[in-house]
Amino acid sequence: MTGHRLFPAVCIFTICQCAYRPSVLAGQAAGDTIQAAGPVAHAVRADSAPSIDGRLNEDSWTAAPTLQDFVQHEPLEGAPPNERTEIRFLYDEDALYIGARLYDSDAAAIRLGENRRDANLQDADAILIVLDTYVDRQNAFVFGTTPVGIEYDGQVTKDGQGGLTTARRQQGGAGSGGGFNLNWDGSWEVATSIDDEGWSAEFRIPFSTLRYRGGGEQVWGMNASRVVRRLNEEVFWAPIPRQHALYRVSQAGTLEGLQTPGRRYVTFTPYVLGSAHNDFVSLPRQNTVWTGEFGFDAKLGVTSSLNLDLTYNTDFAQVEADEQQVNLTRFSLFFPEKRPFFLENAGVFSVGTPRAGTDLGLDLFYSRRIGIGVAGDLVPIVAGGRLTGRAAGLTVGLLSIQTEQVGRHGIPANNYSVARLLKELPNRSQAGVMLVSRLNTDSTADYNLTFSADGRVGIGENINLDAYVSRTETPSLRGREHGLGFTGSYQTREWDVALQYREIGDNFNPEVGFLPRWGYRLFIERLQHNIRVPSVSWLREFRPHVVMRHFYDFDWFLETRYIHIDNATQFENGAFISTAVNLHREGLKAPFEIRDDIVIPEGSYDFTQAVIRFNSNESAAWSVNGTLTAGGFYSGHRKGVAGSVTNRIGSSWLAALTASYDDVDLAEGSFKATLFGLRLAYSFTPRMFVQSLVQYNRDTNRFSINARFGWLNTAGTGLYLVYNEIQHTVNPSGPVDRAFIIKYNRQFDLFR
Repeated sequence: MTGHRLFPAVCIFTICQCAYRPSVLAGQAAGDTIQAAGPVAHAVRADSAPSIDGRLNEDSWTAAPTLQDFVQHEPLEGAPPNERTEIRFLYDEDALYIGARLYDSDAAAIRLGENRRDANLQDADAILIVLDTYVDRQNAFVFGTTPVGIEYDGQVTKDGQGGLTTARRQQGGAGSGGGFNLNWDGSWEVATSIDDEGWSAEFRIPFSTLRYRGGGEQVWGMNASRVVRRLNEEVFWAPIPRQHALYRVSQAGTLEGLQTPGRRYVTFTPYVLGSAHNDFVSLPRQNTVWTGEFGFDAKLGVTSSLNLDLTYNTDFAQVEADEQQVNLTRFSLFFPEKRPFFLENAGVFSVGTPRAGTDLGLDLFYSRRIGIGVAGDLVPIVAGGRLTGRAAGLTVGLLSIQTEQVGRHGIPANNYSVARLLKELPNRSQAGVMLVSRLNTDSTADYNLTFSADGRVGIGENINLDAYVSRTETPSLRGREHGLGFTGSYQTREWDVALQYREIGDNFNPEVGFLPRWGYRLFIERLQHNIRVPSVSWLREFRPHVVMRHFYDFDWFLETRYIHIDNATQFENGAFISTAVNLHREGLKAPFEIRDDIVIPEGSYDFTQAVIRFNSNESAAWSVNGTLTAGGFYSGHRKGVAGSVTNRIGSSWLAALTASYDDVDLAEGSFKATLFGLRLAYSFTPRMFVQSLVQYNRDTNRFSINARFGWLNTAGTGLYLVYNEIQHTVNPSGPVDRAFIIKYNRQFDLFR
């Protein structure tokens, strides 16, 4: 059996060069060429800044041109919307203002959604704006909100398609995933109001929050979408084929008429942190470890498009709290990056949650592990600098970090460097190379080198070809130190076809990245047919599909064969059901201990499982989802059930009861595993909330609780209180671990 490898990194150097399309638009600097495609919107200068109160009643809004020619993206692509949408753009010397009037013939049925920052917009009425400020048709900022006025923001990279990915059908434009980083939190304002004719939203986005080419006249890429949740309808301003999402910025429209400032900006964000921790297993019960820390992040605008981030004693509060949570369940958990220092132009450094457990888990740079040693020990960042943005036609990233010479538990710190050159070619294409190096601070005999080259070619609207090759070098690892892969995909409204080959050597060792499995050759084939049924009002789409995966070792021994035959059905109200048959083969070259005293002998095991997955309308007050599994499992059988029941009252209250149960009966022995969970969340306002997660693992007889309180200011800063506790329930009973953390940080705009 294989596991996963996670490695820390502390010094990165990245350079990206962009090649733009051949037509030139007014307002761009000499030498910058872009493609004028799609509809065109116009922004006008405001005589006076509108009040951000969610009501578009100032005279300045009436002077702005109205965008109202929206078309359906879902369910009837290209059809007129069922509800009218109007958007206007204003600006002054400080900020861009966006006003949206979202008419609704049944205002009482508006879905409010959760009242917290970055909540899932697919469960609510929503408005989303995409701003491609460099007009490179690859990257963009995203700003959105719901009728309760939440702040939803993120950054699009690589045309919303992510890295070296297998083709996947994208549903909607509000989620996060490949090509979209939801973790980025900008400093901006939004307010909303609801009336008998619908709802309205007002955005104020300071130019200091955005990055763009110099000051003066601007032309930006832009698109907008609206979700009417009760109709499960999504409309776009610039039409995009149904198989793609809103973040397909290569097919966005343009926004003209802006005059932006070229002045510098400086923000300073200090934090203070205090914590109390009791480890009742390894320390005396009365021994509470108290800690206190201080540090800061600073952001300096070198130019309007080039940003310098500085950090001192980088905040590890969330990292430490999250790492404790890994031990609360029997599952490995991966948390998103939220440390501000790493989030500026995040796509340059490929930050975010790795796609753990999938075929796409290879990530050559994973910032969430920076400062975490190989054994899980902390190696704190003392100071660092990070330069990202555009300069002389290049997309530039430079990151340098100083760690403690010795980690908190006596582990020597290492020095790392990464160089990357990325050139974006026309038509969603790109090519790049990466070099990673590491030297131990105590001995040059311990080092690591990683070389990688990748490329993507987009052919027409429907075909994408991806390929990469990579090699590592570590003195202690010799032999197969290579990785390579190829993916070809074809996507239309009706068909989704993909072929992939990947080969990862058993000594491939990317020490700054994430690697879920190694020592294999992998073949993947995928075929999906999307069938619309417009004659049935309550049915959206059938998606029959087949996915086959074959993992071989380098002796061509079949380690895993997985054939997934499924018919997924999407209903008009958002409900979903999938009925699948999975054909498995698992090959073991050595015995595998699946449970204490239960060992599966070496050999090849063929078995079949039936799986049903479902969810009801998740925007309703009550919703359910679940997975049922039954069938063979190695030398015996497995029955499993997992699911949750969720209650939403208005936009402030959410409660979800979850449970999972597995009953495994093997020739070598039997066992059961049960886990219960209760998630509670209440939002007083979009910026003040309490959350808790309570879990009970019947298998280990452990009870755990995580409780959080947040009182946020701009850009995700504010006051945080976190309480964690783990308890044994029997033999012996009593506490295992307890921690309390308090943190406060505040962003100061020194030039505002």
